[in-house]
Amino acid sequence: MRARFTIHGRLPGLNEYVAAERANRYKGANMKRDAQAVVIMAIRQQLRGVHFTRPVRIAYTWVERDRRRDLDNISGFGHKVIQDALVVCHVLADDGWDEIAGYSDEFRVDKKVPRIVVDIMEEEE
Repeated sequence: MRARFTIHGRLPGLNEYVAAERANRYKGANMKRDAQAVVIMAIRQQLRGVHFTRPVRIAYTWVERDRRRDLDNISGFGHKVIQDALVVCHVLADDGWDEIAGYSDEFRVDKKVPRIVVDIMEEEE
């Protein structure tokens, strides 16, 4: 089984999250909650009824509007937020080793339509 969903826009970077956490723990928690709400909305609109029971591989395509942010800054916080949202929406039972066999990242630039495309592929037995 395969599934794909798109998050329009971009998520905060890891540097922004770390700065928020250092400034005030509630500020960091609010940032994560707000980012996760955006992802949950995309999942609920695009993956209705999808539930994986076997381990999956996740392919992330991070489409930025420019090359100003470092690659690890773009994806570091995003992985956590997206995988947690997949668990909240019951697409995955959990986000541990038994459920996620691995993931990959690809990075592109599109000045007009920044987005994150998430492809989830069930592992073959």
